[in-house]
Amino acid sequence: MKKYGMLIDVYYCSGCHSCEVACQQENHYAAEQFGIQITEHIIPKKQGVTIDYVPYVTDWCHLCLGRLKEGRRPSCAKHCMSQCMYVGPIDQVVEEAKNARKPMLYFK
Repeated sequence: MKKYGMLIDVYYCSGCHSCEVACQQENHYAAEQFGIQITEHIIPKKQGVTIDYVPYVTDWCHLCLGRLKEGRRPSCAKHCMSQCMYVGPIDQVVEEAKNARKPMLYFK
């Protein structure tokens, strides 16, 4: 069985929550269930603040394996406004991560 993974280049995440909504709708999850969830980190600086958005994969995520087997992208990656998500075979995900600015990897 082929193993899959997900790369999220968190440097480009805008915190739009499109991935959360797409995941919930695709999988018919309840309001409190997420396959992927965005956290907001506010970092104080001398000249104001910086806000970082960090998507993280939860235990509910199954990488939309059914969609992958049909040749379609996972719903979260398809609807990502900044297109900072890549899902595929582990070896390809690792190769893509080499070019990411702030890579976060998840393997299933």
